[in-house]
Amino acid sequence: MSARKLIPGALALAALAFALPAAAQQTTLPLWEAGVGGFAASTPAYPGADSRSGRVLAVPFFIYRGEVLRADGGGIGARLVRTDRVEFDIGFAASLPARSDSGAARAGMPDLGFLGEFGPRVKVFLTNPTPTSRLRLDLPLRAVIEFRDGVRRQGTTFEPRLVYETRQPGSPWSYDANLGLVIGDSRINRYFYEVAPQYATAARPAYQADAGLMLVRLGLSTSYKFNDDVRLFGFVRLESYSGAANRDSPLMKKDNDASAGVGFAWTLGRSKTAARSAQ
Repeated sequence: MSARKLIPGALALAALAFALPAAAQQTTLPLWEAGVGGFAASTPAYPGADSRSGRVLAVPFFIYRGEVLRADGGGIGARLVRTDRVEFDIGFAASLPARSDSGAARAGMPDLGFLGEFGPRVKVFLTNPTPTSRLRLDLPLRAVIEFRDGVRRQGTTFEPRLVYETRQPGSPWSYDANLGLVIGDSRINRYFYEVAPQYATAARPAYQADAGLMLVRLGLSTSYKFNDDVRLFGFVRLESYSGAANRDSPLMKKDNDASAGVGFAWTLGRSKTAARSAQ
């Protein structure tokens, strides 16, 4: 099966991560869960694009909460260090949006492929503002991998963010909010924003992209536990590109934009064995 055929499933599995914050505060969770999920979202075609990408997807999902190996809302990978205050893991996660039919601004230029990320992440648990909430700092450093006519690396991103999670006991609702930056090396910035001389036009002058800030992001998500098996969720992300290193690129068409999505996760089976760590 080609990487392109795997893209919709990978996107949906990443999107289902928004269904998981409600479970993050629970003390007892099964070692694994499996089921089906559906997801609909609207995002920019790429950061700063003047066109949008819409997706409606339904796929199976699998969650595994091992002491080391993990497949959950944080991605797929291995948790190598865990203390009361710090975690260190390495793994795969969804990356910045990228779509080949990305509007008139990129007409005649090479397609953008599906992007994933791989690399280490440090999570620092800062405080518990209340008994049912927590604040942490995430520090992921990731290689950006493109899946289009093969697999190739397209640079590196550093995405520091503050994450606040809360859930009231006995309530089916949970919420989280995050505020962060996306900083990219010159390669990933060239991938999105450089215009080589052969692709320059009267309306799209040649441009050499530099490393630096790509965007500032505020994210809000909520999850509703309908019953033990069905969870509904939604999210909104607001992004600002006004301070981006390549704000002057002819491919950077907006100062800010937003993404939004809704979906569900339906668990069809779970282990009788409890995970030793729910988080």
